[in-house]
Amino acid sequence: MALLLHRIGRFAFRRAWYVIVAWVLLLGGLLGTGLALGGQLQDSFAIPGTESQTAIDQLAAVFPETAGASAKAVVEAPDGETVEAASARAAIEAMEAELEQVDGVASVLGPFDEYAGDQISGDARTAYIQVQFDGQVTDVTPESLEAVEATGEIGVDAGLTVAFGGDVFQETSFGLTVTEVFGVLFAAVVLVITFGSLLAAGMPLLTALVGVGAAFGGISIVAAFTTVSSTAPMLAVMIGLAVGIDYALFILSRHRNQLARGQDPEESAAEAVATAGGAVVFAGLTVIIALLGLLVVGIPFLSVMGVGAAFAVLIAVAGAVTLLPALLGVFGRKLVPKPGSRAHRRANADDDSGKRTMGRRWVDLVLKAPVVFVVLVVGVLGAAAVPALSLDLNLPNGSGTEGSSQREAYEMIEDGFGPGYNGPLIVTVDITQTTDIFGDLDAIGARIGELDDVAFVGQGLPNATADTAIIQVIPESAPDAPATKVLVENLRELEPSITDDFGTPIAVTGYTAVAIDISNRLADALIPFALIVVGLSIVLLLMVFRSVFVPIKAALGFLLSAFGAIGVTVAIFQWGWLAELLHVEPGPILSFLPILLMAVLFGLAMDYQVFLVSGMREEYVKTGDARKSIVHGFQHAARVVTAAALIMFFVFFAFVPEGAGVIKGIAFALAVGVAFDAFLVRMTLVPAAMALAGNAAWWLPKWLARVLPNVDIEGEGLRAHLEQEEWAASRPAAVNAEDAVFGLPERPIGPLTVEVPVGGVLVVQGDAVDRRVVSATLAGRLAPVGGRLAVLGSPLPSGAGTVMRGVAIAEVAADASPGATIGELIAVRLDATRPWYRVAPSNGLVHTWTERAAAAAGHGPDGPRFTTETPLSALGVEARTLVAVAAALAERPKAIVIDLDDDPGSSTGALWHALAALVPAQVTVIVGLGAAAVSPAVSPQLAARGIRTLEPVSRSQEALR
Repeated sequence: MALLLHRIGRFAFRRAWYVIVAWVLLLGGLLGTGLALGGQLQDSFAIPGTESQTAIDQLAAVFPETAGASAKAVVEAPDGETVEAASARAAIEAMEAELEQVDGVASVLGPFDEYAGDQISGDARTAYIQVQFDGQVTDVTPESLEAVEATGEIGVDAGLTVAFGGDVFQETSFGLTVTEVFGVLFAAVVLVITFGSLLAAGMPLLTALVGVGAAFGGISIVAAFTTVSSTAPMLAVMIGLAVGIDYALFILSRHRNQLARGQDPEESAAEAVATAGGAVVFAGLTVIIALLGLLVVGIPFLSVMGVGAAFAVLIAVAGAVTLLPALLGVFGRKLVPKPGSRAHRRANADDDSGKRTMGRRWVDLVLKAPVVFVVLVVGVLGAAAVPALSLDLNLPNGSGTEGSSQREAYEMIEDGFGPGYNGPLIVTVDITQTTDIFGDLDAIGARIGELDDVAFVGQGLPNATADTAIIQVIPESAPDAPATKVLVENLRELEPSITDDFGTPIAVTGYTAVAIDISNRLADALIPFALIVVGLSIVLLLMVFRSVFVPIKAALGFLLSAFGAIGVTVAIFQWGWLAELLHVEPGPILSFLPILLMAVLFGLAMDYQVFLVSGMREEYVKTGDARKSIVHGFQHAARVVTAAALIMFFVFFAFVPEGAGVIKGIAFALAVGVAFDAFLVRMTLVPAAMALAGNAAWWLPKWLARVLPNVDIEGEGLRAHLEQEEWAASRPAAVNAEDAVFGLPERPIGPLTVEVPVGGVLVVQGDAVDRRVVSATLAGRLAPVGGRLAVLGSPLPSGAGTVMRGVAIAEVAADASPGATIGELIAVRLDATRPWYRVAPSNGLVHTWTERAAAAAGHGPDGPRFTTETPLSALGVEARTLVAVAAALAERPKAIVIDLDDDPGSSTGALWHALAALVPAQVTVIVGLGAAAVSPAVSPQLAARGIRTLEPVSRSQEALR
């Protein structure tokens, strides 16, 4: 991956304006398309497979008039008056008449109608009109809502207070307030302090804002085709902004340090993208995987939120590794820290000389008494997590934002009727098996009324086909109160007895019941999801750090910070501590907050872990000194990690004071979680625990080391590749081997040294197995064991992909299938390498290479010795070899590999003369021959190209000799 990122970084640096224009087009295309499609946001909380959702789906099929969107027009008389007064009643009835005329309204039920429920309060000051629409919330037009609200003027003119509530009046608009802007400004201040340069500080902000814009455009497009909650774009903006700034910060910091040490800007940008960018890609992928893990929970609105946030993170990663290096290419040496500046001194400072940095002073303090700091951190986070034991989960109660008409209607209902009237429950009754419909419905209603926390039970209402009925149940407690959850459970526990007594199965549904089901599903999924995330972190970190202790410690630290953040959130948002200061209304915790927090915080925690510990591992590999590696890695990464954590904290916390109700708790939990994880876990617990573990911190069983893939996140492989690449460039040749060892570690071949010019011939002569291993290695199909080896200017094994594309292997089949022809053989080779835009290989090329091979073979008395239709089985050894070489040359390689049989008849002077005519002068030939074979030197043309010979012998063969 490091090599790929190095190439991407170099390309973006060299083609800066192409990359920038591509990003501008992408941003404009996504935003423009999203705005043009006009997708609407909708807070739809549905959860397939639960009793409440199944009942809603059934009502939509058999009782459609109850399944549409609804609203309430709440009216309140002045003090000392009632809604039953003649003027007030006339106004309410006039409002009903007007509401019935509104386009999209299916039915209106007023407080004085014959079938009205308990729609007038006990003191007769408050009443409400129930409005039912034809379609769902997204089908209700703004014009219909304006017409509904316009009817309120009738009540106002009569001296009544009127407010409108219900799901159609939920605030689903997307907007940012001034406090979120302050978050970005705080981030800018941190960047300026970190870099000491306004130009450098502006780059992470620019890339993050471009990424956020692109992500928002993508979510807007999706909103035009499916349900997207109003929280999804806000969450994507918040996370995308935070990680976008941080990811660019990591890469830019590495780039500026390298520039200060005198590195060329292009090489520095490419290396920064390959090393720091590798950690960014790793961290971003962990966040994306964790967010996409929300799909497993099986809740549609949460899945959309997870996918939207994951898309924002993907865009942030792409911006950091492409757009940022393009900006580095535009500004070039302007980003070099000035000699004598703080940034320049810091980049060139020795670990143990000069003034100690704050990071160095902190890690020295921690290492003086690591046990004390481990106990302190665990104690603090453990205490912070205690409130999480009383975690109460629920969805938003529909009260709306402060100052809105929906909030006013909610409060009028609560004051006039009681809190339960804002969250009525619907009991569906299957009446297909009863003969006394109304009698049984009344009896069922009476039994429901005997339950605790029931304020009112409505009259049973059957549908037109008399197969389903509904009973409205009003709780005494609020929709998000624990007592309401108990009532729902008690109602469901009645189902078996009611079915036995009346033969009428019941189900409980309604918004409140759906919210309770979702909360229960999420609460049940929290621990399994945490275990999945922890397991994933252990596996990923095992691959990165090749240590058992580091992943386990990282996972336990993540759990401490996550549950500590949940505990603090409970204390403030549920218990009400400091609620007034933060503009928080105490109540249940948002049901999907804990699982969303774990998904996001997991990736961020791994981010800090990688940047802190990768430097420690790199130093430990060099020195083997565990304590020194902790100090070295910490002091070099502490400043960047501190800046990244502060930026994330400010960006997240900025959404708390004035943010939308749903996003407020998520933002607070993320801000606290980042602070806990970065400053307490990663920068305190990690160095203390690793100091206690000593060398054991880097222990890994040998069997596990063999199984785990080697993830080169520190760029060790890249540096080796660049050194090899520089060596290859200094000695231009088609094949360059310097003490190269081939084969396997247990069966090495070599060391061998050779240099073959471009267009030359390399003869690999010896035992069939040994020479074929060497030839396959030179073709990039096998990795060398040691030494230095470059083919076509690309070092092996790191440049194997380039070598494989440039070297073709001529497969000389001893036994050809009876029906295969020369044209089919060449067509197959062309088909394997043809461009994606070509449907089939070119017939012209098939004929061209067939004719070239025939010309090289020489014409017989009747013309060419073979054509495209000639069966391969009809060819002799020499002709078959020429056809195989022609098929390989059709791929337009820079070198070809041929291995001839040990049979002396397979290599003749005539064959070498023919190959000299067939193979272009610029194509290098690598040929494997038996010990007794005729040398290609018999051909003056091949000899003029320059022939080199290798005689590989494995150690086992030497022993036999």
